[in-house]
Amino acid sequence: MYSKILVPLDGSKTAENVLPFARCFARSLQIPVELLGVVDLAEMARRHVAADQASMVRTLVDDATRRFGDYLERVAKNFPIGKVQCTVRRGNAAEAIIESAAAEKQTLIAMATHGRSGLDRWLLGSVAEKVLRAASNPTLVVRAKEEKNPAWEMATLKSVVVPLDGSELAENVLPSVEELAKKLDLEVTLLGVYGVPYGASSAGEGFYTTTQIKAFIGGLRAETLAYLEKKAAELKSKGLDKVSFVAKEGLAATR
Repeated sequence: MYSKILVPLDGSKTAENVLPFARCFARSLQIPVELLGVVDLAEMARRHVAADQASMVRTLVDDATRRFGDYLERVAKNFPIGKVQCTVRRGNAAEAIIESAAAEKQTLIAMATHGRSGLDRWLLGSVAEKVLRAASNPTLVVRAKEEKNPAWEMATLKSVVVPLDGSELAENVLPSVEELAKKLDLEVTLLGVYGVPYGASSAGEGFYTTTQIKAFIGGLRAETLAYLEKKAAELKSKGLDKVSFVAKEGLAATR
């Protein structure tokens, strides 16, 4: 499924929120890890160097590269597997992450989002969004928290929720879910969300009466449950025991 985990870090506690999950995946899947640091040249020059001090950029970049390397080596010592590669690249953070992962299409990108710490740190939300939009590799994005230092912890995963809308595109995730559930002993919950089109009952624009809408919603629920039941049965036939499904009415993103 995955040949390697690529973990971009910028040296902040915020970015380190992904480390417990990276350790969990590395141990359970027994795959190598690459820790990636990126010295963003344009961002560093913009924030630290005036137009008449451009000669300072080389010194700043060399110093940042050295500090990044030392930092990644310290983090690497706390992984539960033997093979951890540390890489420091120079350039745009999002582009460097995407290019590094693209070398192996089965590389899993694992990174945190939301937050910034330090003048030369990445805008994590922006970088993560760019990676999600542009990378062709599978990507795990972890919402960052600031309450504690997660750097040396190991995540414990118990369940996975799988949103499905009946499309082949959505079902592309199922082989990965199957393997992860087996390797990590996860409970799997298939989620289907249904609802009437926006404005279906609006005055002057609606094309359903209240009675028709109730009947329509009932039909959508029955159809969604039948579909989820079928997919759950397929997963169980492949050796997954802890599979359930639920159908909810509303907007998919809020469910």
